[in-house]
Amino acid sequence: MRPAAEAEKAGIPSVVVTTTGFTKIAQSIGEAEGISDLRVAEYPGAVGVHAEALVEKNVETVLFDRIVSCLTQPRVGETKSAVSARRGDEIVFEGTFDAINDHFKTQLWSDELPIIPPTLERVAAFLKYTNRKPDEQIAVLPQANLAATPRNIAANAVMAGCKPEMMPVLIAAVEAIADNDYNLNNIGSTWGVLPFLLINGPAVQKLGIESGAQLVNSGANPALGRALGLIIKNIAGYKLGTSYMGTFGYPMNFVVAEDEAQNPWEPFHVEHGFDKHDNTVTACGTVTWGWPPAIYGTPDKSAAESALEMLSIEVTKKPCLARLVERGSKGFRNMITFLIAPPVAKALACAGYSKQKIREHVYERARVPYKELEFLIEYGHSEAFKIPDMVQRGLLPKEYLVDENELVRVLPSPDVINIVVCGDPDRNRVMVLWGGYVSPVTKKIEFFLQ
Repeated sequence: MRPAAEAEKAGIPSVVVTTTGFTKIAQSIGEAEGISDLRVAEYPGAVGVHAEALVEKNVETVLFDRIVSCLTQPRVGETKSAVSARRGDEIVFEGTFDAINDHFKTQLWSDELPIIPPTLERVAAFLKYTNRKPDEQIAVLPQANLAATPRNIAANAVMAGCKPEMMPVLIAAVEAIADNDYNLNNIGSTWGVLPFLLINGPAVQKLGIESGAQLVNSGANPALGRALGLIIKNIAGYKLGTSYMGTFGYPMNFVVAEDEAQNPWEPFHVEHGFDKHDNTVTACGTVTWGWPPAIYGTPDKSAAESALEMLSIEVTKKPCLARLVERGSKGFRNMITFLIAPPVAKALACAGYSKQKIREHVYERARVPYKELEFLIEYGHSEAFKIPDMVQRGLLPKEYLVDENELVRVLPSPDVINIVVCGDPDRNRVMVLWGGYVSPVTKKIEFFLQ
């Protein structure tokens, strides 16, 4: 969509080819890029499951004519009626609690749940916790390419039920998701890519952000996660079914914090170059959630070996292996997050495993039969490649050219694995999360002393 928009800006007629369900997202991206009437030709249906004969018929009798029509007629050239610029502190609606919620829902400003009205007074309470000017641009968030400011960040935080002292955390979170390395631009996939946050540093305890049992649903975490979701919806412009295309929808965005007191290794943020006294937020993402395996064994090396084997197995089950295996500069973005409960982390550390040794072990052990991977690539990959095709294109190394009964790796590198110690301190559980399209980005939280 974006190349077509850029071509139109350069005066080159272009047309975007979509399938049913994706026309709105193409038009939304065009508008965000300044082209309000981007030409779109829609293929009818889901091409991936159509028989070859039906695809040919639809292309010949429907799609071709639509492409020709788009390219042989001038763009309508009409723009949406101009919306008068509003001041950041302008009141947009007045009414009862129920009326406000109905209005916000109609405007697609809520997450389908009741919100706390973002009154001027409530927003002002948040602005006291930053020295940034209320309408200062913190970042421009794709896809809508709207400016995130302290004022609109605060409004979404109010709506989510956050406390005002969370304002610095959310400003840092916005900076993290806006970073090009995070790749917010492409989370609208039908896979259902869900951004989430990891918090590190002394602020975790100070602000009541939970790192222990039931952390996703406890303390300040649920409201922070909800605020992240509203920011992505209202500022980044990801609207359900229009530019946020999860086939089965999305769970709520969530927040975890690392249990640094129970962590036998250096904390995540220290591992990534920050001081242990720094407070940081890391923008992460996942497509998966699910069964958190229990690790059994005596509190010695056997428990550690069981944990490593279980993590290796989970890596072969949770992600889209057709994308996970891709290598090199053309490779697909991946992040694997291991949430490891303290008892399992301590067993691994006692057995002599550092975080890097865990990554390297799982990188070597997470393998599947060649025949299984080739099936997943051919039928779970939009380009319908086979393994030799991917090797020829530089997406896989030559080590994949083996007998169909041999085992092959599923991880492109040990470095895609991120390890976080958190969760119930009395449970021997792990969770493996895979995030396609995104890469983790960490930003320092800057607290303003009033």
